[in-house]
Amino acid sequence: MTEFDAPFFVKICGLTTLGDANAAINAGASAVGLNLATSPRHLSLDRAFAIAEATRGRVLRTLVFRDNDDEFILHAQDLIDADVVQIHGPLSDELLQQLRQRDVRVIKALSIASDEFYDFNESAVDAVLVDGENPGSGERHSWEELKDRSFVVPVIAAGGLSDENVAQVIAETNTWGVDSASGVESSPGVKDRERMNLFVANAQFAFRERDPS
Repeated sequence: MTEFDAPFFVKICGLTTLGDANAAINAGASAVGLNLATSPRHLSLDRAFAIAEATRGRVLRTLVFRDNDDEFILHAQDLIDADVVQIHGPLSDELLQQLRQRDVRVIKALSIASDEFYDFNESAVDAVLVDGENPGSGERHSWEELKDRSFVVPVIAAGGLSDENVAQVIAETNTWGVDSASGVESSPGVKDRERMNLFVANAQFAFRERDPS
């Protein structure tokens, strides 16, 4: 079984310290996200490398990019050797081919309010992450579109998820995974250990209740 064949997937994104990464792993997260895009949770390449190296083999380490150029994405992956790359914004055929040659899993992020949500051919990637109208904002949004749009790869729900609503989203959709950044924080980039524990525990419970087999 590969990690994308697992029954469900729980990701804590926007980690900025090794301590928070270790806490996410201890909580039972499937994956951690290291943000190399411009945001309050942005990491330098050196910091991302240090966290990724210290957690190698213990969790799926995901590099998150948003509108970064292809050269930077490939350079970062060559340096850090992450398990997964998550792309917000354009994903060219050439970049995808280069990532495939590096044997890295690829998640394509889609905004639920965009034409790309309906038009993107997801068959070439490993999973899609469905976010709100303003990705990375932590704003909650409707999941009605996700009920109507079928995907041929696993779907990860994101956007405004927290320990308080993650079980409801899992119960109401066919999502395979969930992702939270601001929903498990005490301030931007600073994770709340109790909220991470609750988010992962509530998500795992909800997945098992929905799909008991």
